[in-house]
Amino acid sequence: MSTIYSMTGYASAARDLPQGTFNLELRSVNHRYLDMQFRLPDELKPLEPGLRETLAGKLMRGKIECRLGLTPPAAGTHLLELNSDLLAQLRRLDHEVRAKLPDSRPLSVADVLRWPGIFGVETLPPEQLRTTCQALLDEALAEFNASRAREGEKLKALLLERVASMEALVEQVKPRIPAAIAAYEEKLGMRLREAMGTNEEERIRQELALFASKIDVDEELSRLATHLAELKRILKQGGAVGKRLDFMMQELNREANTLGSKSVDIEVSRVSMELKVLIEQMREQVQNIE
Repeated sequence: MSTIYSMTGYASAARDLPQGTFNLELRSVNHRYLDMQFRLPDELKPLEPGLRETLAGKLMRGKIECRLGLTPPAAGTHLLELNSDLLAQLRRLDHEVRAKLPDSRPLSVADVLRWPGIFGVETLPPEQLRTTCQALLDEALAEFNASRAREGEKLKALLLERVASMEALVEQVKPRIPAAIAAYEEKLGMRLREAMGTNEEERIRQELALFASKIDVDEELSRLATHLAELKRILKQGGAVGKRLDFMMQELNREANTLGSKSVDIEVSRVSMELKVLIEQMREQVQNIE
């Protein structure tokens, strides 16, 4: 039996290096398709394709946000080194700008120290950078999928509870159908005889038979039972079943609506309304399943 995953999840991972602390966060909400967004500083942008490829291979649906950052080491814990090449570029650009715009303010030390990439990242070899980020992503993904699996099990349990409630309603209303149809036929027959006279008995019987076929909901109840059995099978099978479950909600809602529209019994009408309430509750939960 495969796991059912929620599309809502969160995880984080961190790794300390001499250049600073790498932090990676994953968070997701429900979405019809796989939509990935990355929040990376400029100096880490080259890592995005690898992150995107890994996530696309592990996730099926959801709006995923991936954040990756590097926090410089705290003062006193590591000797900071400036990026000399970047510092020289900033100095040259500062001179060029002030030559063309004499009234502009020169870069301050604080401006330079806050500049992206002025510390450390460039001193980390690219291969080590990729390896570190991949390890962080693998660690975060393991936690991320574990949390989604736990949430998925809760959703599965809620759905199965509502399936059981719907099955009980279907079984409750089934025995009422023959008596309800017979009672309505008798009432309708009396009205037809009053309107058409007793000499039209054959035609009255034909009309009653035709009307009985129109109000008989046995087929709808059978299809509801079949859909509920299929729903349980899908939940037991697991995997990426969100879209299939959403389709099943449409089918269940269609049968519940037909049951209500064909009903000639107040109890059947009440059951139809309760079924639709349960289906709507299930539909809200299904929207969160991958």
